[in-house]
Amino acid sequence: MPQAAGPSEGIAFHPLTPERWDDFSALFGPRGACAGCWCMWWRRGRKDYRAGQGEGNKRAMKALVDSGEIPGILSYVGGKPAGWCALAPRETYAALARSHILKPVDEKPVWSVTCFFIAKGHRRKGLSSKLLEAAVKFAASRGAKIVEGYPREPRKADEPEPFLYTGLASAFRKAGFKEVVRRSETRPIMRQTL
Repeated sequence: MPQAAGPSEGIAFHPLTPERWDDFSALFGPRGACAGCWCMWWRRGRKDYRAGQGEGNKRAMKALVDSGEIPGILSYVGGKPAGWCALAPRETYAALARSHILKPVDEKPVWSVTCFFIAKGHRRKGLSSKLLEAAVKFAASRGAKIVEGYPREPRKADEPEPFLYTGLASAFRKAGFKEVVRRSETRPIMRQTL
């Protein structure tokens, strides 16, 4: 997988492996990104997720990483962790299976991009699109033929950032994704075929 988007940008991308856990933990901070999520919202059943908010979800994510599974891509700017993009085969995400709006488009196997977390100093600078490009390359290296995402297309420009954790449709478009279905006014399902 490519290590940098460009020498002048000082941006690098790396899969989250046990060796990079401390960087992931530093990026997510003591609150676990958003209210103790630790990027487990899509992976766990609601009861387990709520019971694990905070340290329980952190332990669950750490166990996942320690098992050898790669749950996503970290971005680094100037050698420091700056962003996160979660992706895995769709069947990995229990919450997608329960969603009427995000139910499967068809029977084709896809990899799903479910979540982003960008450090405050790096937001609104195009890092999400670059993370998506790196995520697509990673998924392709693992045999993916389709990468799918579930971004928001806000009705107003000042939507609070915590509600944009699935990404913005504009970032997906910039990274080469196309809308394939929309079952909700603000939630397109977008894909890139590899």
